[in-house]
Amino acid sequence: MSRLTTEFQRLYAAGPDGSARALVLDVGRPSDWELLGVVWRSVQLDLGLPAPGIVIAGENSYQLWFSLQQGCSADEAMRFFDGLRARYMSELAAPRIRCLTTPPQVPAQVKEDQWSAFVAPDLAPVFVEATWLDIPPGAEGQADLLKGLKSISPSEWATALGQLTSEPQDLAPAVVASTATAPIAAPSFAPATTFTDPRAFLMQVMNDAAVPMALRIEAAKALLSERSRT
Repeated sequence: MSRLTTEFQRLYAAGPDGSARALVLDVGRPSDWELLGVVWRSVQLDLGLPAPGIVIAGENSYQLWFSLQQGCSADEAMRFFDGLRARYMSELAAPRIRCLTTPPQVPAQVKEDQWSAFVAPDLAPVFVEATWLDIPPGAEGQADLLKGLKSISPSEWATALGQLTSEPQDLAPAVVASTATAPIAAPSFAPATTFTDPRAFLMQVMNDAAVPMALRIEAAKALLSERSRT
């Protein structure tokens, strides 16, 4: 089992009884990191939750991935999503918000030459014009990003849910969708160690958590610049 698969399952695999441990908030169409970035920061500052994972998901959307130590019911998941919408996204049109309780595979090819991927918070704004990667991200870099994430403890979950549901909510309930259940397979690619393709080199730099953030941002900017010329 690869490190990426191990970390993914640690955070997002369903509970022993099949209950949801992954709550995925997808906001886009068009993509808007300024808005979702506020949600990412606010759930930590206001609700005391660990930082959720950030995914560039293709389809002009970003996602926040919340991990639970213990699974929750569909009703609790709906209350959580509704609370986030009422508190932080009340002005957003409903079709721009998707809520998932079964996580899709990430990274994955969403369209030709478009790959979803976990990204660091500092890199998320770089992809606002194109929320995907042109080539598969490095498995080791993705695993390093997941390694730094923590699951929401039962006490943190109860406190946050209480805060979110104690406020009046005028919105219609969020539509909670479940993707088709499928085993999380290890990606079929391996991180490159030598490079003949400049894009592959830049991708490796961007996804390497050991590289200083300033250099990773410059690599991401270079990739976007190259993309705009093609």
